[in-house]
Amino acid sequence: MSSPDVPTIALPEFDQIIDLVGNPYNSDLSLYLNGNQFMVMADLLSAFRALYPHYRHIYYETLPPGLLADQIERAGEIRIGALTLTVLADVYTGGRAEMERLQPYLLAPRPYAQNRLALVVAPGNPLRISGFHDLVQPHLKIAMPNPRTEGIARLAQEAIRRALDESAVQRVFEEKVRDGTTRLTTVHHRETLFWLADGRVDVGVVWQTEAEYARRQQQPIDVIDLSGWQDNPIGQYWAAGLKAAPHPEARDAFLAFLNSKTSNHVYASYGFTPVNPQDASYAGF
Repeated sequence: MSSPDVPTIALPEFDQIIDLVGNPYNSDLSLYLNGNQFMVMADLLSAFRALYPHYRHIYYETLPPGLLADQIERAGEIRIGALTLTVLADVYTGGRAEMERLQPYLLAPRPYAQNRLALVVAPGNPLRISGFHDLVQPHLKIAMPNPRTEGIARLAQEAIRRALDESAVQRVFEEKVRDGTTRLTTVHHRETLFWLADGRVDVGVVWQTEAEYARRQQQPIDVIDLSGWQDNPIGQYWAAGLKAAPHPEARDAFLAFLNSKTSNHVYASYGFTPVNPQDASYAGF
């Protein structure tokens, strides 16, 4: 919480930097977290600080894992409008593909949570969308995570592939992008629901946890029931410490905490599921 005498600039629709949280200067711990965990962070860090009260000044980013990977490869540099920050991470979370990409920078990664996909639509589902097979319809306006930066996009592609075939993936992610009926997001957990409420899209792909959180927040959406759809692929969340972490003791403490029962309980309260080694997770995520 900022002191009331700290100069503040808050211009709605302009200065909305809500996925970079805290003070990166002289932090005790810096976290790069794939963004769909944003709703978990207050409770998660409260539980972490209860166990490790000496780590008080924690900075974190909840951005797409590919974008965070770019930041790691750029020695912590990120640009937001005219502002450039350089923040070295202690811990990184992402998908399996990002862990493989960043292998030279990371200690051994471990999975710590799981999730599945959801489709969100306008209240009442006026276009009667029932599953991923509907996304190829030419008139349908879709919000899709960007495959270059968003791990969830790989699962969305796999879900469409399982529902139809490879040509359907190309239709949604290439042809419909060219004709403007698929909009690729930059930070999907912020844009998708906004575009849906604003009428810019008819349907969007998000994580189940994001859909459930939106329901809790009473946002004007409906969620397509995919509970009986066995081909909804599982995504696993992986965490790794940075070899060059500026705070190695804090790094190790947070990673140990992330794999604890306390952390699992916090994630479960927001709809994430524990890692199940028996699950045939989609290897690309």
